[in-house]
Amino acid sequence: TSHMSPTRTMRPWLWGPRSLGVALGVFMTIGFGLQLWGGPFQRRLPGVGLQLQQPWAPSRGPNVPSCTPRQRLVFLKTHKSGSSSVLNLLHRYGDRHGLRFALPTRYQFGYPRLFQASRVKNYQPQDGGAQPPFHVLCHHMRFNLKEVLQVMPSDSFFFSIVRDPAALAHSAFSYYKSTSSAFRKAPSLAAFLANPRAFYRPGARGDHYARNLLWFDFGLPFPPDMRSKRGNPYPLKDPNPPHVLPSGADPQAQTLDPNGLFHPAPTVASGRHQTSSPTSLVLGSSSFIQWGLAWLDSVFDLVMVAEYFDESLVLLADALCWGLDDVVGFMHNAQAGGEQGLSATREGRLTDEQQQLAARARAWNNLDWALYVHFNRSLWTRIEQYGQRRLESAVAELRARREALAKLCLVGGEALDPKYITDKRFRPFQFGSAKVLGYILRSGLSPQDQEECERLVTPELQYKDKLDAKQFPPPVSLPLKASRLLSP
Repeated sequence: TSHMSPTRTMRPWLWGPRSLGVALGVFMTIGFGLQLWGGPFQRRLPGVGLQLQQPWAPSRGPNVPSCTPRQRLVFLKTHKSGSSSVLNLLHRYGDRHGLRFALPTRYQFGYPRLFQASRVKNYQPQDGGAQPPFHVLCHHMRFNLKEVLQVMPSDSFFFSIVRDPAALAHSAFSYYKSTSSAFRKAPSLAAFLANPRAFYRPGARGDHYARNLLWFDFGLPFPPDMRSKRGNPYPLKDPNPPHVLPSGADPQAQTLDPNGLFHPAPTVASGRHQTSSPTSLVLGSSSFIQWGLAWLDSVFDLVMVAEYFDESLVLLADALCWGLDDVVGFMHNAQAGGEQGLSATREGRLTDEQQQLAARARAWNNLDWALYVHFNRSLWTRIEQYGQRRLESAVAELRARREALAKLCLVGGEALDPKYITDKRFRPFQFGSAKVLGYILRSGLSPQDQEECERLVTPELQYKDKLDAKQFPPPVSLPLKASRLLSP
């Protein structure tokens, strides 16, 4: 059964914007021969898990008496953008409701190569009109719409998350220092951003982590001046590239005024703060970028913003017709010190040196900056439609519920250094130079609270393994005598 938003009509395959994007790509490939886009929980409800005393009801939309929770979901899990925290809430929701996940054989869908349906475990091509067997596609991939639609229905809810490239650069440099040749050669992030071309080589192994990582994850093509001699910033062996570049893209680089691009969005808790911007921003082919952003708008129903994570969660719950308890949770895969840096960026508490570094990061990652500007704007347009005061109330309730969950579930009520986490089920995978924080559960929890708290703190790799075992249980071997009795 398809689950439709009460405020939108179904977008059928033949006429919807997603199919139009694919069809337009095919048309333009033929017509122009263009480059392909390579707490106190006193009230409980059965089957719902932890509940607070005042359950929060999602918006029902204008003039619609009720809505049906949407359960066909495609989440593009971008790197170093808070996406692991979103993944945890999807894991928990699907686990509780018995949804089937499109799972990779290991932990990613062949990243950094473009997504292929054949990489989904137990994927079988469907006959025309047959409903795909999966509800949720949410693990790391490089987006490829054509192949995604082989796995998920076209009326699925598509969403993702972006992060300010200035903050993302810090996290990526720390996490991928040993993976990216550009980062590995640079003594520090400041040294890298002072002269990135001294370290960065388009097409070098792992260097997609070092520039415009969001743009790469979204599967978008790169302007001609950013492509390697092999024609792509990363060698991709994909027989069916999903997108094409628009015709008429301006080959000349254009300098855009960042103040004309980005008017900082207000924070609910702290009012308005000026976000520093590069004094000049060379975006290359402006038409090229605008086409890419327009294409993403036609595909994605919502793009969250990491700097406004809680506000984004409220909008996500509203769009999916979920309760607030479905999206409340803890941060996952967070590096030590990362939360403070995110808060400083959001609230404008940067030193002059930090502001200069941020400006350089945004200028170097100019395509990601354009993405961030665009989706920051669209998020706040959506917030205005939702209602500022209504949002403030929902965000306050979300944070109160998170705090209550932390008091109920967690030793210390917060994330801890991994050296203290001895239970392998809850110890996050350690990678890069910074410590990845995790959680320890309090003892003495009731069986129901223990189950829900375990879901809240289970890291993404362990949760994926849990879902895998649930969907594909190992065959039960019969004792030798019993197997003989069952033999013909």
